[in-house]
Amino acid sequence: MTALEAYRGQAPAALVLLAAALLAFLVVGVRLSVIDWRTHRLPNRIVLPSYPVAVLLLGGAAASAGQWHRVVGMLVGGVVLWAGFMVLHLLNRRGLGLGDVKLAGLLGLYLGFAGWAALWWGPVLGIVLGGLWSVVLIIGRRAGLRSSIAFGPFLIGGAALALAVLR
Repeated sequence: MTALEAYRGQAPAALVLLAAALLAFLVVGVRLSVIDWRTHRLPNRIVLPSYPVAVLLLGGAAASAGQWHRVVGMLVGGVVLWAGFMVLHLLNRRGLGLGDVKLAGLLGLYLGFAGWAALWWGPVLGIVLGGLWSVVLIIGRRAGLRSSIAFGPFLIGGAALALAVLR
């Protein structure tokens, strides 16, 4: 059951807060995807203010519904994805930027709120999507093995897929 389905029949405040959180995810995700696609940058001025917005909206939704386990999942998810991507960044600083690390922490809040399956599958789907796009570029001779791609849109896409389809 997706997080949104779990909130059917809950207090109206919980539904409104969850809908606002998902709308914020959509707006920020589209904006960051476009910027990263064009510039290979994920600006702090967008990513960092999105953290408290997500915590307040998702935390408020969970509290209104009495689902405190989602608050724990959200916080743990944010830390786990941030830390995991930070390790990847430290292993290969040119392969994964700090913007991707910060984005991963933000996505971890949403994915952790949705549950452990989403927290796992969101980044996996993002990596798969990014890998498939890279293969398409290489086959089309628009990129080589040493070329870089903007990874943010694929992380966001993987998280969106996980949030939309996992039950």
